[in-house]
Amino acid sequence: MNVAAVLAALREADSAATSVSGLAAATGLSRPAVTRALADLRDRGLVEFTSTSNSLQPGRPAQYARFRAEAGYVAGVDIGPHKVLVAIADLAGRVLTVHRAAVDAGTDGLQMFDTVRAALTTAVVEAGVPLSHLWVVTVGTPGIVDRDRGEVLLAPSIPGWAGLPAVTRLRDWLHCPVSIDNDVNLAVLAERRRGDAADAETESLVFVQWGRRIGCGIIINGKPYRGHSAAAGELGFIDLASAPDAPPGPRPSDGTGPFERLVGAAAIHRLALEVGAPAGDEDDIAPLFEAAAAGDQAATDVVERVAARFARGLAAMLLVLDPDRVVIGGGVSRAGDVLLEPVRRHLHLHALVPVTVHASTLGEQAVALGAVRHSLDVAEERMQGTPQV
Repeated sequence: MNVAAVLAALREADSAATSVSGLAAATGLSRPAVTRALADLRDRGLVEFTSTSNSLQPGRPAQYARFRAEAGYVAGVDIGPHKVLVAIADLAGRVLTVHRAAVDAGTDGLQMFDTVRAALTTAVVEAGVPLSHLWVVTVGTPGIVDRDRGEVLLAPSIPGWAGLPAVTRLRDWLHCPVSIDNDVNLAVLAERRRGDAADAETESLVFVQWGRRIGCGIIINGKPYRGHSAAAGELGFIDLASAPDAPPGPRPSDGTGPFERLVGAAAIHRLALEVGAPAGDEDDIAPLFEAAAAGDQAATDVVERVAARFARGLAAMLLVLDPDRVVIGGGVSRAGDVLLEPVRRHLHLHALVPVTVHASTLGEQAVALGAVRHSLDVAEERMQGTPQV
């Protein structure tokens, strides 16, 4: 406990050296207790000492300690059907590089693993970090994930990815702890620690990834909530269109849910085409929102219709969870207030209490940064001398 307290105080000081007296005051520990903890951390390569002398004051020079954030590094990996994003950070959480690798259409699970391995190799070179200095790697992936077994149970957007022993292969290659989680569950960690929610006392947060697919990351009372089967937050599978007594139809081959087929990026693109509004293409529907912002009536009507549909689906989740705030990320969120303002207006019609709704400021890096945050939490155990499983 003493080591943990001293380590936390050193890391709070960032890269600045801190005196033993200052650490004692910050932690409430005695000087001998602080000295012993520092010696332990020094022996593990996490602290270096410096001393200063003042000729005007007699006695031994004051001793200062600095946290060696460069003693190890962590990685966060965001795997998606179109790209792999790798972030490398030091033990203080400073991100040294973010490397983006494109994923070819039709890439299967085995090819995806090769892409991840190549992206990690390139990222550490960009960061100037030996691959062997990675302490922890966390992988974010779409789909349903069994975190305990390190397996992807369902990943409709990446053929052949579910069931592949990617975590085992990465561990065997990297020789360090590797974990895997649902991408949106990691993104919500980044939003709480690095996004706008980090500036507020947010205890309950819903992060919605809105693109071709739609999913939610949930934090309740300061802790991530994944559900019994790690399937909490699958907003894309809420069915608003079917009659209550209608039997469920066959699931589409692409694995999309009813709500995704109603307000996902492909559905928005289709609606725009139907009314002759500027539509762009399924991978870039920005022209629709640009036209709406410029006053195009057809585009405005599409945005209004999409906002009304989305607000109805989101309200179902908010009525159950009652979060402090909602953060919207993903490609569709780049539309900004031209879309989110009507979403807020329609949400007010369904919600019982007001809730803050705003766009993510982390962009496409949210998942990778959340994976870095998780890696740092695992690295914390090693830094404190706790045996890792």
